[in-house]
Amino acid sequence: MAEHCVLVFILGLAAGSFLNVCIRCIPEGKPIAVLPFRCIYCGAGLKPTELIPVLSYVLLRGRRKCCGAKISPRYPLVEALTAVIFVMLFSRYALSMDFIASAYLMSVLIAVFFIDLERRIIPDGLVIAGMAGGLALVAYNFVRPVGIYGDRSWWNPLAGAAVGSGFLFLIALAGIIIYKTDEAMGMGDVKIFVPIGIFLGWRMCIMALLLSMLAGGLAGLFLIATGLRDRKSTIPFGPFIALGTFATFMWGWDILNWYLPTIDY
Repeated sequence: MAEHCVLVFILGLAAGSFLNVCIRCIPEGKPIAVLPFRCIYCGAGLKPTELIPVLSYVLLRGRRKCCGAKISPRYPLVEALTAVIFVMLFSRYALSMDFIASAYLMSVLIAVFFIDLERRIIPDGLVIAGMAGGLALVAYNFVRPVGIYGDRSWWNPLAGAAVGSGFLFLIALAGIIIYKTDEAMGMGDVKIFVPIGIFLGWRMCIMALLLSMLAGGLAGLFLIATGLRDRKSTIPFGPFIALGTFATFMWGWDILNWYLPTIDY
């Protein structure tokens, strides 16, 4: 088991390195095929020693060797975070379709986390990537059951997509009608819950939605209490969606069974 975790950790580091390119390029509409091998600041080709996740940042002391540009600490953070998340998911699901599916969706949501945090947008490209993986998972569920769904009902993932995105759409609509603003809920948040619902099914999609809103609410109260934000300020919801979805993958069914132990799901 330990050697498998090491391999999964290395896989997570590699995935995190690719996600850094996505986080940098997707919002700007830049191609991601060749940029992983070139410096984003001067365009020079990178040596193999400069492509080692996390370690290269340490060895280069946070600066590019080719041009001396400062490397954002986000790069090693994303790589290490992705690796840790992969290992945690592997410890939860072992080598199974649930692990593959959860690792894929969380990769998309890690990109969502940092892009929304930095730019206040959730690109459609990430929604499409999530949808593609979700549809593949639905097809697989017809052959073998996916554990996270809780059953093999063909409509379960579709109901999940409708529940999550539908609820957030109603919040966005209410904000437009009542408060005359589209800042109550961004449409990117609404759209990203479509693939989340497909991956989780309707029960766990509700769990992810509740945990996301709880995390966002607590963070908002903390920011207001500390004076970092006022009551009229808005904060990006994408990072909390990523946190809520990860918590659901890890502990969603445990929470549901603890809270409603007598109900037959």
